[in-house]
Parts: sequence; structure tokens; C-alpha cells
Amino acid sequence: MPQAVQHGANLWTIDGALRSAVFPLGLRMTAIKLTDGSLLVHSPLRPTSENAAQLNALGPVRWVVAPSRAHHLYAGDYSKAYPDAKLYGAPGLAEKRSDLKFDGVLSDDAPAAWTNEIEQHLFRGAPYLNEVLFFHKPTRTLISTDLVFNMKAEANRPIGIQLFALLTGAGSHFGPHRLIRMMIRDHRVAAQSVQRVMQWDFDRIVMSHGEVLETGGREKFAAAFAYL
Repeated sequence: MPQAVQHGANLWTIDGALRSAVFPLGLRMTAIKLTDGSLLVHSPLRPTSENAAQLNALGPVRWVVAPSRAHHLYAGDYSKAYPDAKLYGAPGLAEKRSDLKFDGVLSDDAPAAWTNEIEQHLFRGAPYLNEVLFFHKPTRTLISTDLVFNMKAEANRPIGIQLFALLTGAGSHFGPHRLIRMMIRDHRVAAQSVQRVMQWDFDRIVMSHGEVLETGGREKFAAAFAYL
């Protein structure tokens, strides 16, 4: 069972898997304990008794975040499991998931519950994703989902992951892979978003797919989007 990994005070990640017969990619959920003791769950994994036990040990889940139009598969499960939690989604997600009841739409302005600890920005120019990036100030951590990958070349990869790496070019480097670059349709406004993110004093980068980048994040993020 994947164990929660702590990355500085009040920030944890739990790894899981994407249920896909074609591309069995790994997934990552991030949990942040706020100063009031409540837990914010970012990009939730498939709910299991093991995941629930780990989250419950960290604190009461009060906030569930579906941070892009692509990372929302298990948001409804968490709303059922934690009926007192508030669900926030990326712009456009409420229309895509009309089966869910959202309590708020994510934007550049963080909700009052976490604005003192977390800043956020809607990465512009890629409307299919509408990914909202999070910056956890106490741990200097940038939190992303699909905008950047950090997959490492490994021997004996499952054939599905080998195929994904071949199609996207995501096999062994940090940054946006080929399909994500195609989704970034407006390079001018995307470059403005990169400049906005670079105003944050982050060092670590947590992403949904690949290894957590523990240090050097600002430099690698800037280099990854220098093509814009």
C-alpha cells in the first residue's frame, strides 16, 4: 500500500494509479493541513479504505479540489465520503461534470479558508485543461497536475507506459510533453502565466505524474516553458 510521504510541514503526497487499460499511469494526490487543522485534498485518488485511513490520520477533510478539467474522476466519491467537505473545481468543470455539486470555482483568488497559506493561478492559454496551479507558501511547493510531467526512464516499464512515453515524448524529462504543448493554444497568454508563476518563491514541484522534484523547481519550470 502506498504510504503518505511528507514534504515539509503539513504537506503530504499519496501515490496511486490511473484506472486505464491502455495507459496505466501513476497518479498523485496531495494533502495539505491548514492552520485550523482541516485538510485540503488536491486531485483526489480513487478512494480506498487505505487512502481514507491515511487522510483521516492527518486531519478532518474539509476541502476537496479538482484542479483541472482533466483531474476530476474521483471528486464525487470524496464528496460522498466526506459530506461536510466543500468541493472546488477548475473553470468549466461544473459544466463538464453536471452530476456534481460544486461549492466554488477556482480562480486566481484563493478562498478565504486557505488564502494565507496557499496562492493559486489559472494557467491560461490551454482551455482544454484549465489547470489551476497551487503554491503552498510554508513549504515553497508548486503543485500541478498535468501541466508538467517528470517521468524517468526505467527498465521493464509496462508496455502501456512505454507506448505513452513514445507518443508524447514524456519518457525521461521534466516539463510539458508533446500533447500538453499542443493543448497550449495561445503562447502569448501562456507565457504571461509562466511569468506570473515565476513570481512565486517555490523550490519543490509536486505533479500528478512522475517523480516529485524536490529542489531546483523554479529554474526547471522556467526552462521547460522557455519555448513559449
